[in-house]
Amino acid sequence: MTLHPLAAQLLTPNRQAVIFALKGVISMALALYVSMFLQLDRPYWALVSAVFLQIRPESGLVIEKALCQITGSIVGGGIGILILAFLTPYPVLALGCLTLWIGLNSAAASMVHNVNFIYAFAMAGMTAGLVVILVMAHPEGADSRAVFAIAQARISEIAVGAICAMLVSQLLWPVRVKDGLRANARLVINRTLEYLTLELDLDSSHAERHKHADEILETLILLNDDSSAVSYEGPEGPGRSRAANLLCNKVMSLMAVTQIMGRFQRNHADLVSPAFSELLAQMRRYFSDIAAADNYEDSYRLAQELRRVLIQIRSEFQDESAIVTRLSQTALDLVADLVMVLRAYNALESRDRTLLKTPKLKTHRDLLIGGVNGFRTALVFLIGAFIWVQTASPAAIMLMIMPVVFSVMFARFSSVVQSFILKRLLMAALCSVPVALLALGLLSQSSGDFELLVLVLAAPLFVGLILLADRTTLPYGLGFCIPSIIVIQPSNEMSFSADTALSTALGLLVGISLLYWIFKLVSPPDSSLMQRRLIRATAKDLLDIDDHEQPEHWINGRMGERLLRLANYDQATNAADRTMTDLGFTGLNLGHVSIRLRRLIQDNRTPAVDVALQYWQQELSESYRMSAEGQFNDRFRPASERLLEAIRKVAEPGSQIEVVEGMFERLALTLERTARTVEASRKQKGGGAAEGDEASSAAPSQAG
Repeated sequence: MTLHPLAAQLLTPNRQAVIFALKGVISMALALYVSMFLQLDRPYWALVSAVFLQIRPESGLVIEKALCQITGSIVGGGIGILILAFLTPYPVLALGCLTLWIGLNSAAASMVHNVNFIYAFAMAGMTAGLVVILVMAHPEGADSRAVFAIAQARISEIAVGAICAMLVSQLLWPVRVKDGLRANARLVINRTLEYLTLELDLDSSHAERHKHADEILETLILLNDDSSAVSYEGPEGPGRSRAANLLCNKVMSLMAVTQIMGRFQRNHADLVSPAFSELLAQMRRYFSDIAAADNYEDSYRLAQELRRVLIQIRSEFQDESAIVTRLSQTALDLVADLVMVLRAYNALESRDRTLLKTPKLKTHRDLLIGGVNGFRTALVFLIGAFIWVQTASPAAIMLMIMPVVFSVMFARFSSVVQSFILKRLLMAALCSVPVALLALGLLSQSSGDFELLVLVLAAPLFVGLILLADRTTLPYGLGFCIPSIIVIQPSNEMSFSADTALSTALGLLVGISLLYWIFKLVSPPDSSLMQRRLIRATAKDLLDIDDHEQPEHWINGRMGERLLRLANYDQATNAADRTMTDLGFTGLNLGHVSIRLRRLIQDNRTPAVDVALQYWQQELSESYRMSAEGQFNDRFRPASERLLEAIRKVAEPGSQIEVVEGMFERLALTLERTARTVEASRKQKGGGAAEGDEASSAAPSQAG
């Protein structure tokens, strides 16, 4: 019989989970001791801070998260002081400004993907809220000294928890980000090699290729997020961070270039010569061998051997078409990118000073999503503030604070994931209340010694941390630990009132329930609108190719998370044909096509050619946007002819005019086919497109 993940994690935790929980208990005990020793007003906030740092236990991530929490708390405390300095006599205006600040932080958190940076925004909102609300709760003593003291105490409590958790993470059974980076890098390389093999295999299915592409994108985003934290792990850290960024960027190039070749043979089988078929067969064989190699040296040797084999095959070409000749060069470029990926993987362990610095994959920022998330979090706070003003209950303060933190933390997830997390968070919070009341009863009978306080707290927190150690049970652990700490509120002068504890618990439970329903009622726009916005953003990026010194790295960085979002939207709507995901890959490939075109004509760039090229790029962008709507841009062919004519006037004999001409013609044909495919998909109302009739077969096969 298979145990439920919750029961399995509690009854049969692995060694890593036990160590994780033990480190968490030690860090929280240390945070509590330091807070009580310093006579801080509310030491339990130090414990809450320490809990949040346990979610990812790797040393670099803990350091980064601690810095983000402290920075966010300082900024939030400063804003809280600023609001009170001007608006203490006007509580309604003060609450209005605080609501605006919290909404802005929630919106800004939606614009980043790194969880640690999201924590910084959550802390900035929470700390400002605590400062303003705690001062307003006791207006009789609201002078400048009291305001500063409260802000200092809140910042100190958060900082103590963060620093203690950071020290324990570094000193006791340390776990390094670099180990996870290397494991994920090897995983993404193997998946990429499998994907390359599938793309070049005529017998592979559309679904198989997309499955591998989705897995690659998910792992790339994880690698990208962790690459900033590894820079905190010693003098080798920054080098590993650069290597991870280079690996992510080059894997994006591999995916784009391989699709060019794979879709060429699927959609233009009549142009595939026997020699080119042999070249593709050798690539498939070597990709499999490289994936099977168990060390860097063998993988690197096989990649270099593949390069020599491709050069030999290419040297034996006779009377091949321009497009085949160009694609054989594309194959060599692909192998060069693969070599760089392998070198970047090796640099995660061994320093490689020759690797170039490349940008991280960028987070896609959509102001519409930011606005919705900001409004939702502000609404949660406003409802809590209204209840607090009407009841003047101290319990309502928790209704205003913790749901806001959870709202900021979970805003980046999809609606399905948000519902999943909040349900489990609420269930665990309900279970934590009787446990916290029992612990409070035991503490009321004790002598008040710190040792007894820690012993009583350790048991429930250890259970919660065991759950926090596994991603599948993490919401249960978070929902158990945080309410337990807030209900018990350990401090130098504890209140053992059951009424106060129950009131605080009720405020938390009502707040989480309120957050659940607001997430249900106020959700981002439907996936179709968001997909169209992603496609339009990609079309806009195609206009900016010439504005960047490293356009390939730039377009790869822009498209990483964007592709993952398109894939997630398609998966959420059960779109069998994956049309929008294919269109996303088409945008990536169009960017690479534009870059390769510029390389082909770099010796022929004159003012007239540049003007024609700029106009062509505008029409390519417009054609991409229109094809995503099932239409074809009639101005694309004339724009291509205009650019081709400008190149012919200045081209030297023997230049690759035929390759450029073939590229333009096939771009036009495939953009037309893309438009027809999208229109057919819409008419089928969600029915699967025919195998091989992929929407994104357009641009990639034209790169030449």
